[in-house]
Amino acid sequence: MINLDALDLDALNSATKYPPIATYHEIDRGILLDNVMPFSNDVVLTEKVDGTNARVIVLPDGDYVIGSREDLLHARGDRVLNPVQSIVPALRSLAEHLTAPTAGIRVYFFEVYGDKITKASKQYTGSRAVGFRLFDVAVVDAAVLELPRPAISSWRENGGQQFLAEDDLALMAKENGIELTPRLGRVPADQLPTDLAGMQDFLASRLPGTLVALDDGAGGRPEGIVLRTMDRSVIAKARVEDYARTMQRLAAR
Repeated sequence: MINLDALDLDALNSATKYPPIATYHEIDRGILLDNVMPFSNDVVLTEKVDGTNARVIVLPDGDYVIGSREDLLHARGDRVLNPVQSIVPALRSLAEHLTAPTAGIRVYFFEVYGDKITKASKQYTGSRAVGFRLFDVAVVDAAVLELPRPAISSWRENGGQQFLAEDDLALMAKENGIELTPRLGRVPADQLPTDLAGMQDFLASRLPGTLVALDDGAGGRPEGIVLRTMDRSVIAKARVEDYARTMQRLAAR
């Protein structure tokens, strides 16, 4: 059995961080280029919510740690590591009831949004409400924590974490009574626009407004779309702001 109090927390933190997601069109110094991320078969489209990345790390005995993108913040039983972040009150009640793995470590990744969490919070709430959506679940072998720290980082950045495929993710969310980031449909990969203007239009038509507004006072402007294969072997993001900035730059030439 894995004992949280006996684990190297720095190793646990590194092994359970969420890896970066590439942009659908390659980006250089804030400007999108013509090269696109190659997809095949069906592609799942989900809303990209502009909040703060959070994670709940669950062990087989039900013990858990709540973390931000970079740091571990709180452990079960009021074992406080970093009480400053607003992530903990948003997720602590949920963390108490998340399904534990039978072996290894399971990491639930959430987007916590609203209040004054990001500059875009007003797009989701006019009353400082806070919400969260599950967007990924990964499985981590506890043996990875025995590796040297640089090796753990390299393992993570090179796809070492095993993420649930789309259908399994949906089942996990249902089992725990959690809402996923909104699903916008599935499209064959060959129907995805490959030109910049086409993708800008695609974003506007597929997601004209956010689907996760927390109240009637929300501004409603969406951040963008995440594209992922059914098995999650390929994943990329397309942000409305990136396409607007790039098209403005191209028009000014």
